[in-house]
Order: sequence, then structure tokens, then C-alpha cells
Amino acid sequence: MAHMHKPLRTDIAWATTDQINVRGLDLPTQILGHMTLSDYSFLQLTGRSPSNHEAYVYNAILMTLVEHGLTPSALAARLTYIGAPESLQSAVAAGLCGLGSVFVGSTETSAKMMTDVLPLGTEDDGNLEEHARTIVDRFIGKGEIVPGIGHPLHKPIDPRAPRLFEIAEEAGFSGRYVQLIQLVSTEAERRTGKELPVNATGAIGALSSELGFDWTVIRGFGVMARAIGLVGHILEESAMPLAKEVWQRAEDESSAHIRPGASA
Repeated sequence: MAHMHKPLRTDIAWATTDQINVRGLDLPTQILGHMTLSDYSFLQLTGRSPSNHEAYVYNAILMTLVEHGLTPSALAARLTYIGAPESLQSAVAAGLCGLGSVFVGSTETSAKMMTDVLPLGTEDDGNLEEHARTIVDRFIGKGEIVPGIGHPLHKPIDPRAPRLFEIAEEAGFSGRYVQLIQLVSTEAERRTGKELPVNATGAIGALSSELGFDWTVIRGFGVMARAIGLVGHILEESAMPLAKEVWQRAEDESSAHIRPGASA
């Protein structure tokens, strides 16, 4: 019996000899010159244009994730670039491969932990303080770090988080997820005796949930935004190299103890 093939289909875009249509809009006449890049990405992900307030919050989320200095992802991109300077895209890809549960990807984890107890689209908030206790119990009970709170560098607070919360308030998106991540911070501090304020990834997890994005797509925000930052790092690397120095120092210092005549 012949196999019945499922029709191949996408609702995202189509093109003809003289047209390019994206999510129902004509690219040259309805998108170019009418949308920002963040607006366009919102359209691509959701199938609709954002409202002004949604765009304000969504744009802030993406901008927060573009850059954070010489992070492991930036170093990975720079080190890959010096080995294959003919392939900028490979260097960017190398940096993006390092976005996970520790760096950038914790936006996803924090959103998931909140929507696990407070699913998107539900009208009954329940007891948010109880939800916060449930979240903290789950992570501390496993001996795991509660995502979205605390920061190894920024102390006493991550300066990005309060600004993101201000933007959410200004746009009318300071709702139950914003309140929940702050309650998680308070409960974790009570349980551990440590200062664990909401960090940028926790704020982004909350704001993304306020916008109605499922947690499974939120790491993608970091991928989109950080790609911009990594291109910037590679351009700087081409003009002001530092990766070779990092490589050489790592080689020298890591093997100094086994080299004849090396000082202790």
C-alpha cells in the first residue's frame, strides 16, 4: 500500500516571483519601514503584531540579553573565530551553544518554575505566597539553586531587574508573575539566610510569562539577542584581538607546574 504523505506546509511565510509575505503581511510594503526588528520578531513568533505596550516590554527583554561582557559565550565565540576567521557564523554558533541552564537559559527555567504552579491562561491565582513556598521547597529539597534569584557578580542587586519591573509597571504588565518571582526571592532569603534578590533572568522569566509566552520559547529570546552581542565581540576581536592572549596564557599557566625549570 502506498504511503500517504502528509502535506508540507508552513503558515509563516511564502514567496513568489514578485512577493514576499510574512505572517500575512507584505514584507516590502507592510513590514519594512513600519516595524522594528523586535516588533518583527514578535510577529514571527506569535503571528501578530505587538501592541505598543507589549512591544515596550518585549523590546526591553531582548535588549537586556544582548550583552554582558566577556562571558563564556563571548569567549567561546572569540576563541572559535581565531581558529576559523573565515567563518563568522561558526564563531557565533559556538557562543550560542553555551546558552543553557547557567547562562541566559535560566530565563527559561525561571519561567517554567512559575508557570508550573501558575499555568498561563488560568484566572485563579490561588495563594501566591503558597506558590512561592512550593517553588522554593522543590528546589531546596533537591539541593538545587532556585533559578532567577541571586547573582555571582551583581550585589546587592542585579540593576537590570528593578528597571525591567519598572518597564512592566509602566506598560501595565506588572501582574501575578512579577509578584510571584518577588515572593520566591523573599521566601528563598528567609529559608537560606542569604540575600537572593531577583536577577535579570528571573525578571525576564516573569515578564515573558506576563506577555503570555510559553516557557519553551523563552531561551530563544536569549539566542536572538545574544547573537547580536556575539557579532559585536567578533568584530572587536578582528580589530583588537584578545582571544590569542587568553589561549596562550591558559596554555602557559596551566602547564607551568610540569615544565622543567618552571618557578613554583
